[in-house]
Amino acid sequence: MSGAGRPIAVFDSGVGGLTVFRAIRRGLPRESLVYFGDTANLPYGTKSPETVRGLVRSHLNFLARYGVKFVVVACNTASAVALNGLTRAFRIPLVGVIDPGVQEALARTRNGRIGVVGTRATIASGAYQRRLAAASPGTVAVARACPLFVPLIEEGWANSPVTRRVAEEYLAPLKAAKIDTLILGCTHYPLLRPVLRAVLGPRVTLVDSSDAVLRAVRGELAARGLLRARGKRGRVTFCLTDTGGMFPRVARRFLGATLGRVVKVDVEVRAASVVARGRS
Repeated sequence: MSGAGRPIAVFDSGVGGLTVFRAIRRGLPRESLVYFGDTANLPYGTKSPETVRGLVRSHLNFLARYGVKFVVVACNTASAVALNGLTRAFRIPLVGVIDPGVQEALARTRNGRIGVVGTRATIASGAYQRRLAAASPGTVAVARACPLFVPLIEEGWANSPVTRRVAEEYLAPLKAAKIDTLILGCTHYPLLRPVLRAVLGPRVTLVDSSDAVLRAVRGELAARGLLRARGKRGRVTFCLTDTGGMFPRVARRFLGATLGRVVKVDVEVRAASVVARGRS
């Protein structure tokens, strides 16, 4: 298969990356996509950085052998704690969700006060805070871990009064800090837009990195001559490390449609695994 004809991989620990997958599917319909969900090891947001790095290394090795041309790490936790050390070692081009989200937030803010919400691991890593400070030293970043949001979303309670009350508690410090922009630092969180908008009010801009990631992917593929500009609509394959559980039901909620081809994959995970160098 030619370079441009190979698929793009969207990698996440579970279902959250489907918000990024959906944006890429809509924006690049001719591209074939492989969604890799590490459903046997989710969630990543409560795991140690060492564990997450081992999992990500092993799964990127798998995707290299699968023959993908580009990998989108559509997991904020993986992007925060693992991606930085892997980008140089992994010859297949990669993009995470943090830098596109940071760039979008800096372009949208009016007062330089930006909030970030995410999992415990993402917020504890300081990745968003460091990127914002490096790109714009005068920016005030106010970060808040919101661990209850993901289970509430996956339970189907994104718009429930319970979730509204939890959001009020979590977002109170950000409101007090007078942020005018909020980065949704978890790919689940776009499903909370109505609740977040109700709590924060219309003057706070909500930044979902999905569209920014789509622009980054399109630009990188075009620059490398890997953009599939012609042909039929691309194929979609879902590769999951565990096909049981609630993934199909929750995925339908994210995508608004039933899943297509689903394949169970077995990936040997080694904490000290060596990243594949462009094997495909």
